[in-house]
Amino acid sequence: MDEKESKEKTKEQMGQLFDKIKSMMPSEAEFIKAEFEGPDIVIYLKNAKAVYQDDMIVRSIASAVKKKLIIRSDEAHLMEPEKAKEAISAIVPKEAVIASIRFMPKFSEVYIEAMKPGLVIGKGGSTLKSISVQTGWCPKVLRTPTMSSETISGVRQLMFNEEDFRKKFLANVGRDINRVIAKSDWLKATALGGYREVGRSSLLLETPNSKILIDCGISPEPSARGSDAEASRAFPYLDSANLSINDLNAVVITHSHMDHMGFIPYLFKYGYDGPVYCTPPTRDLFALLLKDYTKLVQRSGGTPLYDEKDVRKMLLHTITREYNEVTNITDEMKLTYHNAGHILGSGTVHLHVGEGMHNIVHTGDMKYGFTRLFDSANIRYPRVDSLFMESTYGGQNDITPNRHEQERMLMETIKRTLQGGGKVLIPVFAVGRAQEIQLVLESYLANEGPYKMDVPVYLDGMILEASAIHTAYPEYLKESLRNRILNNRSPFESEIFEIAKGERSELMEKGPSIVVASGGMMNGGASVEYFRMLAEDPKNTLIFVGFNSANSLGRRLQNGLREVVLPDQDGKLTPLKVNMNVVTVEGFSGHSDRRQLVGFAENLRPKPKTIFTMHGEEQKCEDLARTLGRLMHVDARAPMNLDTIRLK
Repeated sequence: MDEKESKEKTKEQMGQLFDKIKSMMPSEAEFIKAEFEGPDIVIYLKNAKAVYQDDMIVRSIASAVKKKLIIRSDEAHLMEPEKAKEAISAIVPKEAVIASIRFMPKFSEVYIEAMKPGLVIGKGGSTLKSISVQTGWCPKVLRTPTMSSETISGVRQLMFNEEDFRKKFLANVGRDINRVIAKSDWLKATALGGYREVGRSSLLLETPNSKILIDCGISPEPSARGSDAEASRAFPYLDSANLSINDLNAVVITHSHMDHMGFIPYLFKYGYDGPVYCTPPTRDLFALLLKDYTKLVQRSGGTPLYDEKDVRKMLLHTITREYNEVTNITDEMKLTYHNAGHILGSGTVHLHVGEGMHNIVHTGDMKYGFTRLFDSANIRYPRVDSLFMESTYGGQNDITPNRHEQERMLMETIKRTLQGGGKVLIPVFAVGRAQEIQLVLESYLANEGPYKMDVPVYLDGMILEASAIHTAYPEYLKESLRNRILNNRSPFESEIFEIAKGERSELMEKGPSIVVASGGMMNGGASVEYFRMLAEDPKNTLIFVGFNSANSLGRRLQNGLREVVLPDQDGKLTPLKVNMNVVTVEGFSGHSDRRQLVGFAENLRPKPKTIFTMHGEEQKCEDLARTLGRLMHVDARAPMNLDTIRLK
C-alpha cells in the first residue's frame, strides 16, 4: 500500500468510525464532532449532561469502537472560568482542602488539586458528575503531595503553560496511531543495550510498519556523565541498528531510573518528536532525576548530553497511562502497564502485536517479593509468547537472606556504631531504596524496643523531593502505607528524620548520627561528600543496602578497596584512607533475587513460549537462562547487545 492510498483509506476509516460514534449517541446530546487526541477519542457535545447522567452510553460506545472515549462540552458551552470556580468550590466539600482550580480551555478541562481527591471525586464519581453537569467543564483531579514538591509543581505548571502545544502534539499522535497500514507478517527485536550487562537498557521492536523502543537509558558508570572517550559503552547502540530517529513511532519507558530513561532527552535534542509512554509517577520522577543528572555532570567538570530545554521537550511529549489501561501506541500495537514492584510507578510492559500475532511481556526492573513500599510484581497477563526478563541477581549464589533477619542486622550494625561513638552513612538511590530504608528506620527507631535510639537521622540529596512525589501517588503504594499517607501520618515525615541543612561538615561535628544520602553507587551525589568526611575514622560505618555496578566506587569499596583518590573542596585530587567499616546488608534491593526470578517465571500465567534474559552481568544472564530453560522446558536464551531475534 503506497502513502497516498494509505492516507485515503485512513481518512475513509476515520470518517466511518466517527459516524458510528455519532449514530450511537443519544440525539439530545447534540453531537458536534469527534477527534483523535493521542491514543484516545474525544467527543464534543452541546449537551454533555445527557451522557454524564448515564455511564452505560460511553461504555457501550467504547466497547464497540475499542477505544478510550473522553466526553467534553464544546468550548462555546462552557461556564465562564470564574463562575465555574465558584460553582466547583460550592460543590466540593471543604474537607477536600482544595489547593488550586485551573482551567485548560483547549481541552475543556478543569484541574482540581486537593489534599483529599476522594472527596472531589465523590462516591461512584458523583461529585465529578455534578461539576460536569453544572459547569460543562470536564474535571480532572490531582493530589496535593503532603510534602512540598518543586518537581510536581513545575511539571504541572509546564503542562498548563504549553496547552496549545500539547493539543497539537496529541492530535498528530492520534493521526499517526490510527493510520491504515498493511497487515504485518513479521516481528523482530534488536538488543540495543542492557543485554549481558547492567546499564543503557534499550530494546527495539520492529514490524514492517512500526518501530518502538522499550527503554532508552545510559550506563550508571562514570563514563556516562559526559562525552569522553569511553562514552561508546555508556549509550545504546542506536546508530548500529541503522535506526533513524524520525522512523520511531513511540518510546515506552518501564520506570524512571537513569539506566532505563537517561538517553531519551538526547533523542529529542536530535529531532525525535514522537510520544514517550510511561505511568504518571514516572513522568514526575523523570523531571527530578534528569535535572539532577545535568547538574551532577556540570559539577564534575563534564558536558551533559543535553540541557533543560531537551528535558522539557521530553516532558511535553510524554503520554501517561495507569496500570491495566490498554492503549494503542500504533495501529497494530497495544500497550498495557502492570505493577513491577521495583520503584514508584515502575511497570512491566505487556505488548499485544497485531490481531493475536504475538504478545510480549518486558519486565524492566521488577521485584517479585516482599518490600515495605510496593505489592509484588504482577504475574497474570492475557497472553505471553515472549518474555524479556531482568537478571540483575540471576546468578546461582544470588540468594537474599531472610528480610526480617536483614533488618535486624542493619539495626544491630547501626546500634553498634552509634554506641561506639561513630556515625553511620547509608548511600541510597534517591528513588526507591531511600524510601524503603526510611520505612525500616522509622519502624525501629520510632517505636519502643531494643533499637529505639534518640539520634538524628539526616536526609540529604534528592531524597526529600523523591519522597514528596511518593506522597502524591499513594495509590501506587502498598495498602498499609497508602492508608497512612491518606490519613496524614506519612512515615516520610516522621519526627525522627531531619533535613540536612547548612554545611555538611558542621553536621558531622555534632556526635553520633545516621546519614541517609543519595548516590547509591557512590559515583557522585551527597553520599560521596559524607564519605570524604567519614572515611578515615574507624569508629564510622558505611552500609550498602542496594546494587553497585561492576566499576562503581561502591562496588570497589565492597571488594575491599582501602584507599581512594577523590577531589577535595578545591577540586584537587587527594588520596583518602578508608579506615571506616564497610558493611553490606542485603535484602533491601528493588530487584528480585535468584529464587524470586525463578518463581516469577514459573508462576507467570500464561506460561511463556520463549524467555530472553537481560539486565544482568553476562554470567548471571546466561546462568538464569539455562536454569529457566531446564526447569520450564522452554526456549530460554541470553542475547548479546546487537543481537536481532525474529519473534514472528
